[in-house]
Amino acid sequence: MEFLTHSPKQTEEVGALLGKNLTPGAVIAYRGDLGAGKTAFTRGLARGLGCGEQVTSPTYTIVNEYLSGRIPLFHFDMYRLRSSDDLWGIGWDDYLDRGGVCAVEWSENVADALEDAITVTIEKLGEDSRRITIEGGDLDASALL
Repeated sequence: MEFLTHSPKQTEEVGALLGKNLTPGAVIAYRGDLGAGKTAFTRGLARGLGCGEQVTSPTYTIVNEYLSGRIPLFHFDMYRLRSSDDLWGIGWDDYLDRGGVCAVEWSENVADALEDAITVTIEKLGEDSRRITIEGGDLDASALL
């Protein structure tokens, strides 16, 4: 499924739409360049899950936890990890066992650990315009229409 957005607010709205349709244990694998809008999308995703906390990039912490929603959200940034071995070393399996949604920025760095993930690709088309493609996983794409 593909969406075109023309502002960070619209990018967040697409994230909220996805968040409303996720179930416990979902893994979201983000793909997109620096500044593409992955954190903006995650702000919407959190809102769709009912999380009230302020969402920020986990660049320096590796993972931010948002626990106030109907499903917990674990927002990862894998930019500094070199392989999926590093991911297992930070307790990835523990996060999977907690029944939340795991949203993973820079998922390319740990792709072999993200089987059956929903892939969200965000491409910059201009200053604020983005093409967002959502595919894979167990997601019923018709629910996003």
